[in-house]
Amino acid sequence: MGVVLNLEDGKREAASIKGLIDLTAADMGRVNELILSKAGSDVQMIPEVANHLISSGGKRLRPMLTLAAAQMFGYAGDGHVKLATSVEFMHTATLLHDDVVDESGMRRGKKTARMIWGNQASVLVGDFLLGQAFRMMVDVGSLDALDILSSAASIIAEGEVMQLAAAKNLDTTEDEHFAVIKAKTAALFSAAAEVGPVIAKASRTDRAALRSYGMNLGLAFQLIDDALDYGGTSKDLGKNVGDDFREGKVTLPVILAYRRGTAAERTFWKRAIEENVADDAGLERAIGLMTRHSAISDTIGRARHFGEIARDALAPLEETPQKAALIDVIDFCISRVN
Repeated sequence: MGVVLNLEDGKREAASIKGLIDLTAADMGRVNELILSKAGSDVQMIPEVANHLISSGGKRLRPMLTLAAAQMFGYAGDGHVKLATSVEFMHTATLLHDDVVDESGMRRGKKTARMIWGNQASVLVGDFLLGQAFRMMVDVGSLDALDILSSAASIIAEGEVMQLAAAKNLDTTEDEHFAVIKAKTAALFSAAAEVGPVIAKASRTDRAALRSYGMNLGLAFQLIDDALDYGGTSKDLGKNVGDDFREGKVTLPVILAYRRGTAAERTFWKRAIEENVADDAGLERAIGLMTRHSAISDTIGRARHFGEIARDALAPLEETPQKAALIDVIDFCISRVN
């Protein structure tokens, strides 16, 4: 028994964020050059590990948010390119660390760095990329931007620890789960969006608007990922479908299905999540229970709610091509399950 989320092909994705891609294309070319330059090192393993993940086909959505947000307020320097690269390095470092913590074997259709070079190399190269990110932040010379991104780095680490503490804990509440994804995922989206208006010397009101937009976009993005793990495809996820289940992750669909289930169903969840009895047959049953209790559809509904908050955050701002593109990103994030 499965659930069909009516996922569409890559054409929908390309169309959904085409405006953002077009507006940031020239700057993203500079970002990509800087990524290759700053990922270099005389220590041979560092560029090998870094480039394995950097070149694996991610959308680079977060740095594009930084670039578009800076353009939106008329920024004319080159600091946004360095900050966008810093954002991407922070994200890449997080992925390297995540794969070690989660003991993941695949990411974006390829073996994870830890499977090729080992856990130690993955953690240390992630640390190297974080160091390079902070060097670029300092080069930009904006204390506000440095404060925003360094704070995000701390919050992301806190989120990782919170998730580790909550691992396999079916007593996790919705509020506790939202605290984790707010820290782990949404904090970097928020910082990526806010540093654009910061270096463009925009008003505090404008900064707050982009900060709220990024935070709520990040929450929506992660909740859709949570839903896709039980009803998407490997192409949509960039990892194997059901990985969250096999790793015993307590995501929102699990929380809702467990809370709404019968005693027998809760026994199943305890065996699957807490005792790691999570085979393919278990995954099929999990999806069936989620469908019965509307856990996936309600997760998507919550994602849409955060998407609307993100849209409302931008509403008072002047109409610009960048604003339209940022709104399209919300639609793209949600449309992955439409």
